Amino acid sequence: MAQIVVENLVKTFKVGRRQAGLWNALKGVARREYTTVRALDGVSFSLEPGELVGYIGPNGAGKSTTVKVLGGIMVPDSGRCEVMGLVPWKARMAHVARIGVVFGQRCQLMWDLPAADSFDLLRDIYRVPAAVHRKKRDMLVERLRLAELLTVPVRQLSLGQRMRCDLAASLLHAPPLLFLDEPTIGLDAVSKLAVREFVRDLNRENGVTVILTTHDMDDIEALCSRVIMIGRGQILFDGTLEKLRSCIPMERRLVVNGVAGEVALDIAGVRQVTREGDRLSLHFDPDRIPPADLIAQLSRQFLVRDFLVENQPIEETVARLYAEWRL
Repeated sequence: MAQIVVENLVKTFKVGRRQAGLWNALKGVARREYTTVRALDGVSFSLEPGELVGYIGPNGAGKSTTVKVLGGIMVPDSGRCEVMGLVPWKARMAHVARIGVVFGQRCQLMWDLPAADSFDLLRDIYRVPAAVHRKKRDMLVERLRLAELLTVPVRQLSLGQRMRCDLAASLLHAPPLLFLDEPTIGLDAVSKLAVREFVRDLNRENGVTVILTTHDMDDIEALCSRVIMIGRGQILFDGTLEKLRSCIPMERRLVVNGVAGEVALDIAGVRQVTREGDRLSLHFDPDRIPPADLIAQLSRQFLVRDFLVENQPIEETVARLYAEWRL
């Protein structure tokens, strides 16, 4: 049975419009002009328990609006939405007790208090028995390495430390469904890897369903088995990463290190050549020129140190799809 069911969700907003200048400002006081924006325009999808789904799209595509509807914060104009058998905005108290939410640019912890105090407050808000709360808190503190941070005021924590504490706070009541909105934004490489590893283990070991909204395609590639792409309020793609890559012509990249001297290449099947120092990067179509043939041609022209053949990075694939679909 599906854990989340979304059918033909529609949500519109009235956005104020005004031309620049003092005279237009005065006219706007007497008569406001509005434009209707369809943030969601017939969105439909379903999720099974235990899925880890990446929900992606350009700014203004409708990602946050969808998450707010699923979280019970916003009421759609029309359509059906059920999360674990509940309509989020109609049974909000019962619904929020079964979900966790992390916003990468917002902190749910008390700013001037240590994280431990916020954890205790959340225990009371969610009415978690003390023994159950203590066991869950200790496990999260150990897994996220928070022991030294619990007594430090939240405002004195680094961004990465705050994010780990926020992640723990969202899971203290053991929700079966977790929404992550840009959880690694602004984090350094070590913190990103720590958050990714924890989310992956949470999904695999505990069966927590995760909806990840992000612009970081490395997060998507590292974590998600399924990707849903939204644009202009409509679902444009729903499937695996491999299927997403197949939406554009197959392309691979050959990286050549140790190239010296001038480079002038005109090889059929090679779309783009870029150079940084002695490093050469070639984008090529393997159906037109096999990697072995391309490497052989380059070896005859240059004395090179090594080669590396790789798939097109997922962020480049997504960027090309955005351009093709004019998002």
